[in-house]
Amino acid sequence: MAAVLTAGAVGCRESGSDAVGSGGAESGGDEPGGGEKPGADGVGKDGRAPEPVWTRTTSAQTYGDNDELVAAGGVVIASGDPLAALDAASGKEQWSLKDGAVPGAPMLLDNGTLYLASAKYDGSVAGYDPASGKETWRSHLGKDYRQPAPIAVDDEQVYVIAEILEDDGSSRTNLIAALNSRTGRLAWKEQRDFGTEQNGVHAHVEGRHLVYTDFKKNLTVRDTATGKQVWTHRTTKTNYGFFAVHKDLVIVPQGPTLQAFSLADGSVKWSVETAESYIAFKEPAVLDDVLYIADSDRTMRALDPRTGQKIWESEALAEAHLTVPRQYVKVGGVLYAATDLDKQGGVIAIDAKTGAVRWRFNDKSGDYHAWLVATDGTHVFALHGRKLHALPV
Repeated sequence: MAAVLTAGAVGCRESGSDAVGSGGAESGGDEPGGGEKPGADGVGKDGRAPEPVWTRTTSAQTYGDNDELVAAGGVVIASGDPLAALDAASGKEQWSLKDGAVPGAPMLLDNGTLYLASAKYDGSVAGYDPASGKETWRSHLGKDYRQPAPIAVDDEQVYVIAEILEDDGSSRTNLIAALNSRTGRLAWKEQRDFGTEQNGVHAHVEGRHLVYTDFKKNLTVRDTATGKQVWTHRTTKTNYGFFAVHKDLVIVPQGPTLQAFSLADGSVKWSVETAESYIAFKEPAVLDDVLYIADSDRTMRALDPRTGQKIWESEALAEAHLTVPRQYVKVGGVLYAATDLDKQGGVIAIDAKTGAVRWRFNDKSGDYHAWLVATDGTHVFALHGRKLHALPV
């Protein structure tokens, strides 16, 4: 599909311009849920949500990022202090770690290791076995850098952003670096432009490309082997960093426009528009080679991520007066979509082949935090504030 390039020119530097866009987990026992006893397929009667398998009050301290809730190694972990892992089947605490993670910082999983920025603020990045909580890896950038936080990980390296310290202890610049995921040794480091920030960065690794966005409307790709910048665009809108990657494409919502850029050179490969200019695309997700995305008018779409061509379009969210989803996981033929706070939000089960709404779960707590979801393939874990629910799938 032809498209007009609306981002900044390829090859420019990522900008630091100020023009920005808009004690352990408590066991608590089982608590009331927001549905009814599920049938054999985990779906309540008459389209009502299933009852949670378990509900626990946790030490969670989240800011709404997708990687603040993870499930691996038979446990589910929500970012908080202490960092606590709950058994996926029963909700019982398996281990906890004091000063384990910086609240709001990403928790990254790769090769059976959970990578965290240390909440001791000692300049360390550490790796843990998610099943046991035992430390398996540690790295330290050095005394000249402060608060390194992992932003992405692949089979070879852990990518971090850290503040560069001045002689007086202040910091006005930051760097991006790669740490060897076996030895912890520094592979490379590159200083980012003056005015860029170390907060608000979302990143993904695809092959030789490290792609990330930030609150300064930068969309940047670097070479994972050298750290050298391949290209940077200034996007026309900001979506607070959430984007999707599929093979050689990075797919970025920019208000009423959804664009796919080539990871190799930043050229636009396809573009899709909403029905009206005031309707904005929300956060996308590519799951099982299908791109799912909703817009602010509550139209849900499934697209071919290679071409942007429509697979299906659904008005079911609007017809049910539900809130727009912002995060998705998929199990079998069902999408489980998490929303921001709203009495018509929560976790929505959506038919992945048609967009039809199957049910909605809400704990009716009124908590102001956004919902987050994760899955181990057997349960869908729904975090809302400090309440963590395990829903059957």
